[in-house]
Amino acid sequence: MEIWLLIALAIVNAVVVFVLLMRKPAADDAARQELLAANERMERELRREISESSRGARTELTHTLATFQDAVVRQGAEATRTQNIQIDAFAQQLTLLQKSLSDTLSVQLQSLGESNARRLGEVRATLDAQLAQLQQTNSAKLDEMRKTVDEKLQTTLETRLGESFKQVADRLEQVHKGLGEMQSLAQGVGDLQRVLTNVKTRGMFGEVQLEALLEQVLTSEQYAKQVETKPRSNQRVDFAVKFPGRSADGTPVWLPIDAKFPRDDYERLLDAHDRADAAAADIAARALESRIRTEARSIAESYLCPPHTTDFAILFLPIESLYAEVLRRPGLMDSLQRDYRVTLAGPTTLLAMLNSLHMGFRTLALEQQASEVWRVLGAVKTEFERYGTWVEKIRDQVRKASDTLDTAQTRTNQMRRALKVVEALPQEQAQALLPPADEGDDGPP
Repeated sequence: MEIWLLIALAIVNAVVVFVLLMRKPAADDAARQELLAANERMERELRREISESSRGARTELTHTLATFQDAVVRQGAEATRTQNIQIDAFAQQLTLLQKSLSDTLSVQLQSLGESNARRLGEVRATLDAQLAQLQQTNSAKLDEMRKTVDEKLQTTLETRLGESFKQVADRLEQVHKGLGEMQSLAQGVGDLQRVLTNVKTRGMFGEVQLEALLEQVLTSEQYAKQVETKPRSNQRVDFAVKFPGRSADGTPVWLPIDAKFPRDDYERLLDAHDRADAAAADIAARALESRIRTEARSIAESYLCPPHTTDFAILFLPIESLYAEVLRRPGLMDSLQRDYRVTLAGPTTLLAMLNSLHMGFRTLALEQQASEVWRVLGAVKTEFERYGTWVEKIRDQVRKASDTLDTAQTRTNQMRRALKVVEALPQEQAQALLPPADEGDDGPP
């Protein structure tokens, strides 16, 4: 408001000044002074009125704002009181509802408990009655079963006692026989112990077991006994497997297999293990390892001679436990193969090797038989071509014979038509005129 009044005052002053400036200066000085004075008075009046109006407006605005603030505060307090009253009323309603629900739930639980108690009582009474009846029935049945069982037990006991006495007598007789057999077996074990004590006999034991394995897998033509695999060495290996050679004369290549049984070293090792003597067991194990290395070196020097033999030999240990003990020595197997080209084998391992060799021999035999079969098939093909020529000739002869038979049939039909007018003679007259056919004459020659 004050701004607009100031703008109006400025516009009036400008108009007045413009008018005064447009007039003539000499004639209007008094009037100009009077207008300027009037203008100043009017400006002062306007300023005073504007100041008073502004003061009044500010006072009225402050009073209005105070009144509005009081009204807002009163309304807020009134709303707070109303809200508190509503919350209190809602809390009272919730309390009443909770109490009502609690009373209702208590009544229902009490009613349910009473109902369950009644039903449990009824069920208990029913069960008691049924149990009593069942006990009576079971007692009666048990008495009957007891009587029956007593009778059967008495009969069975008498029968079984008789059978038991008879079985005991039979078993005692078998025990006497078994004792006799055990004595014989003990005598045989003693004989075997004496046999195995001899070094030469121990070697024979390994050779016999090795020969049994070879006979089980290979044929007699696929291996040989006491073979001099190294020419002019006078050293003969226990057994050697025969491989087909590649030379023109058909000389075979031998795989040497020698059986060794270091029983003394092995028994010392077992005895040390039984006594839990670690030091003695270690000494016996080293002695056994040294013995195996010595035997492997002897086999390599005496029996290996490529190309007459394979580049490796097999050292056969006739007992699986001995073979397992030797395999437990760290690096021994690899050392023997690397240094002496000798492979260790127990009964099971050698059996697997021999089966592999047998399959190889069968494959080679099949290849050789396949070439023979191809030659036979070539000969059959040649003969089959000749057979085709013979069949063609037979077909021509059969066709000519068929044509001759057709001509003969035609002539026969013509003769029958010509003889229709001739009266046939009785059988007796015909036989009298025509001589009878000789026995065994089946037709025209």
